[in-house]
Amino acid sequence: MAKAHLETTCHIEMSLLNHTHCASSAIPYPVVFGAEILHLTAEPVYNFSREVSDQLYYNHPSISVKNVDFCNVTVSYTHNGQDDNINVETWLPLDTWNGRLRAVGGGGYVAGRFPLSNAAMAGAVGNGYVTTSTDAGLGSSYVPDPWAQVGKGNVDLFALQNLASVSLNDQSFYGRRPDYSYWSGCSQGGRQGFMLAQRYPQAYDGIAASAPAINWAEFMPQTAWAQVLMNIMGAFPHPCELDAITDAVIEACGLSPDNVTDNLYDPEPCHFDPFSVVGRAVNCSRAGQNMTVGFEAATIANATWNGPRTEDDKFLWFGPNPQARLTGAAELTGITSDIGLAMTTCNETECHGVPTELGEAWLKFFVQKDPQWNYIMIKSVDEFSRLFRQSVNEFDSLIGTSSADLSEFRDVGGKMMTYHGQADGIIPTRGTRQYYDRAMSFTPDIQDFFRYFEVPGLEHCAGGNGGQPTRTFQALIDWVEHGIAPDTLPVSKDGDDCALYNRVLSPYQGQNPL
Repeated sequence: MAKAHLETTCHIEMSLLNHTHCASSAIPYPVVFGAEILHLTAEPVYNFSREVSDQLYYNHPSISVKNVDFCNVTVSYTHNGQDDNINVETWLPLDTWNGRLRAVGGGGYVAGRFPLSNAAMAGAVGNGYVTTSTDAGLGSSYVPDPWAQVGKGNVDLFALQNLASVSLNDQSFYGRRPDYSYWSGCSQGGRQGFMLAQRYPQAYDGIAASAPAINWAEFMPQTAWAQVLMNIMGAFPHPCELDAITDAVIEACGLSPDNVTDNLYDPEPCHFDPFSVVGRAVNCSRAGQNMTVGFEAATIANATWNGPRTEDDKFLWFGPNPQARLTGAAELTGITSDIGLAMTTCNETECHGVPTELGEAWLKFFVQKDPQWNYIMIKSVDEFSRLFRQSVNEFDSLIGTSSADLSEFRDVGGKMMTYHGQADGIIPTRGTRQYYDRAMSFTPDIQDFFRYFEVPGLEHCAGGNGGQPTRTFQALIDWVEHGIAPDTLPVSKDGDDCALYNRVLSPYQGQNPL
């Protein structure tokens, strides 16, 4: 059952899309309801080669792309009355099409058509897929500064809704309908996959949506929580103190690479008391000196793990698991390894907080609606709580991607797979788990069409010491095309001594498994 997200008035048979037909004059303009096509280009690309690492190619293994010929079709269009300019780029193999479509997602505040999605498209076309990506009219900046507002005090809601959902329904492909169509993404790309399942359930046969940035209106303020607390407390722990606490968690909970086995992993997180590390001596190579873990460091770690709370300690949202790095340690391998929720920078006498661009930009441009605003202006937990609630009240319905009713996606035969690393220091694993539990309450048969895997030691999408489930997308294909449900998901990682560590993950069963 192949599905399309955009109907066109004319189609070019893929079997006829050869080197001569790859020209702007040979390809008709598509018809997009509510939009005007501004421009179309079609250019052949010959002998395309690229090495694509699994660190950039989430849900898939590394691939060496060699001498692929494809047609690059790029369509620019605008929604009537919105003054936007959206670009959809589609690569069509000229000789090696496997009959499938794979659309790829974005990351951060980027919908697509940026370095990560380009790597994913390279891998897809190397595997014989027609592949497509949209920039949602937002460009390729990792932060929303260029497009977030139409003027001080006014959010560009058209741009935000293009990122949230509308552009996803506009993406098109050319040629005969594929035998199967798929979505693959992580982080923002994971959120986009969830949005497709929730709002456009007929768009794809299969969706691989990992470490999803769902519950957007809650998790975005959460990324600023540790920095706000440090500023309120006037305490900025040295990164070596926080790293020592995380190292103690990994040691106590058996999460080091030395403890990797071939056994199934229990996804339940380990509970750890950070105050047990207070007073421990640390040999800090960054500072070139010894130091001890202070009470403030344990306080910040504990509060970050617990997630945002009100002044009277009422829950607002989840924090990262204790095994997640809080400092953006340079020795980590993932693409987001330089991001830490409690990251600080220090000189010989003092340390200062380093806020994540994600959370600060969200509060600045969308919640406060003031480009001059800074997180250090938050002087109390009550003030943070107010901003948190404002974020949810104003934006959850637009970009929250938190609707747990997936019954339509189930009813049209869609299949979805998600993995989420328990060492993800940006998007809380427990938010994804809570979503799955809520979805199960709507569709108790959820395991028949949606399976979720938690990965110990894995950072945000990739990296960390836990390995990566690079067979996720292939397992999705087997499920969609052959009816083989993924009862397990393999994970592998090369160790420091060149040994290959193997794990097998079991799917999360939910709070009330059948």
